[in-house]
Amino acid sequence: MNITVPVQTGHVHVALEEADKLHVLHPKSIIAYQGEPLSREDRFMDLAGMYRKRRWIRSLLTGPSEFILGLPAGCTLETVDIGEQSDLLFDFRHVIFFSEGMRLKPVIQKLKNVWITKELVRMRFSGPGRLGLITAGDMKAIQLHPDRPLYVETGALVAYPEHATIRLSVYGNKLASQHMNVQWEIRGRGPVLIQTGSRDAELEEQLQSGGFVKRILRELLPFGGIYIK
Repeated sequence: MNITVPVQTGHVHVALEEADKLHVLHPKSIIAYQGEPLSREDRFMDLAGMYRKRRWIRSLLTGPSEFILGLPAGCTLETVDIGEQSDLLFDFRHVIFFSEGMRLKPVIQKLKNVWITKELVRMRFSGPGRLGLITAGDMKAIQLHPDRPLYVETGALVAYPEHATIRLSVYGNKLASQHMNVQWEIRGRGPVLIQTGSRDAELEEQLQSGGFVKRILRELLPFGGIYIK
């Protein structure tokens, strides 16, 4: 299976060889397809998949064929090779496709994690196979340490090892801890996958509307919103 990720975000080109089979969990993201018409077979998801993905249908695509997946603005698609002994638990919302032959197992989260994530289960995939993940911004892998904690904003966490020690926390001095979003404090071994798209609404507003001085002048000067760009 060959996957071509363009320099710009917006779409991904996937080419399947004759023996390849790929399950696409968001069929409407397929904006172009080249191959035998019957090489695409849509199926109903199981009840768990319907609940977690808010989708009724998934597609099984067989090679030789190729297709283009359209991505939401600001999102990228990363592929991860999954081995037989992988213990990563994924937020299923980020999974857009997986290769044929992979095994899926729902793992129930602890109640304190369910409370903050609003997700009862995470998914563990067993390979060998390949997983396609869609993220806000790029995806970054960070190695855990058994004694030195890793703090990750809750909304940025895509996957973590099943046997990692994890709890909700904040960090820093009193001022820092009072003005940050809730964090996952994680210890253990193995990689953690995070999405790196900024979630700072104030930063985004500043980048779009200019610097602090310009914003003040727009508000104070007559017709400042017209003349000061």
